[in-house]
Amino acid sequence: MKLKTILQIILAAVIIGLGYLVFDSIMKPMRFNDEFNARRNACATKLKAIRTLEDQYKLTYGCYTGSFDTLINRLFNEDSLLIKQEIVNHEKAKADDVSIADMEKGEAIRKGYITLQQAYVNPIAQLREQKKLNYTDADGFSHEFTDQELKDIRYIPYPKGVKKEFELKAGALDKGGYSVPVFECKVSLVDLLADLDKQTVANKIAEIERVSTKYAGWKVGDLEQAVTEGNFE
Repeated sequence: MKLKTILQIILAAVIIGLGYLVFDSIMKPMRFNDEFNARRNACATKLKAIRTLEDQYKLTYGCYTGSFDTLINRLFNEDSLLIKQEIVNHEKAKADDVSIADMEKGEAIRKGYITLQQAYVNPIAQLREQKKLNYTDADGFSHEFTDQELKDIRYIPYPKGVKKEFELKAGALDKGGYSVPVFECKVSLVDLLADLDKQTVANKIAEIERVSTKYAGWKVGDLEQAVTEGNFE
């Protein structure tokens, strides 16, 4: 093989290699951003569910909890949520030859066709009945959290195979002499992106901290103010 041919092959290989490096340098941040967004969305789905469970816990017990064990065990295993059930008296309506469907609810209650009755129910069962445990996946399909998914809601979704819990805390604020329950559930980007390139992660965190005073991670609620919004919303 002539020297010229060998040099041409080497030059072609160098050009291909440089082209790949340029292409990879362009695609690398794009791949990171895609992964960053996917992990943010996965966290958002779990954090919204945790907020729903905490809100149901507060409705049931009058406060939030900073323990996943308490949150899950009590909501699943206790018939502790006091609700008002509507008991429809179909026999009375039939005897009086009236249609309850055509009647205002208040009138139906006054006339005894509907009776309000207090009852204790299971908080999780109530959430399922109200369709409050549904979520939309990355492909746009609607699902309902299974019991096992709710019991595992405490674990951050990434890195895969790592069982690390969200940080969950609860407390109360003094608002003009009134005690206002608060809670906070969060995960830092350091933990969520632990298996990605450390320098790229550090650059992303620095970028966030440079333009915002918000927490460098994803969270719902706040221990310092009575809000339950998430910083991903």
